[in-house]
Amino acid sequence: MLSRRAFGTGATAAAASLLVGCSAAFSSGEGVRTSGPPGPDATGGAAQPPPPSTAGKRTSASGSAKSARPVGRSAPVRLRIPALGVDTPVMRLGLSTDGTVQVPPITDHDQAGWYEHSPTPGQTGPSVILGHVTVGAYGDGVFRDLARLRRGERIVARLENGTETEFTVTSMRTVAKAEFPTDDVYGNVDRPELRLITCGGPRDGSGYLDNVIAFATLTSSTTR
Repeated sequence: MLSRRAFGTGATAAAASLLVGCSAAFSSGEGVRTSGPPGPDATGGAAQPPPPSTAGKRTSASGSAKSARPVGRSAPVRLRIPALGVDTPVMRLGLSTDGTVQVPPITDHDQAGWYEHSPTPGQTGPSVILGHVTVGAYGDGVFRDLARLRRGERIVARLENGTETEFTVTSMRTVAKAEFPTDDVYGNVDRPELRLITCGGPRDGSGYLDNVIAFATLTSSTTR
């Protein structure tokens, strides 16, 4: 399990990337700077959020679904969302050498990315997977329909070690970047949870103004 302290620096970087993640910088595949004074993001929206607190675990804010037992750490390699017809490989996303967080590349074969400084799906804590809603000239992104996901629907992450972890959606939120719920998304929790994040809402000249976030809780796991 990753403690919130271990997750904190990376979480701040990921949060910053998602706040500007629907801007022109994101669309070009560039990272997002994680140091320096707060300031407007590339969409004219929020400044970088504060780092999560380093306090101990708290009760989940993502809903009341009963959680299954945690599984061991193993990176996700595939993600399925049956209700949306999503079945995608999952790549790793980390931090670039210049201090920016990596984002999925803009390609015809768009795929989701797991932020490797978060827990893996099924570990205690919030595992974070993000994807594009659009991919420039290539059209729709892998999470183009994420806002249509509903409470009670399933998300399945297959791990490198062969385990399949199944999550149940507990809540959906569409939030302005200026009001990004950093602690709810990245804060340490007392059970295995999953966050899927993409862009949404209205657009201005440089990108989408909102983030769409799916919150889900582990409900079963199967080793194949």
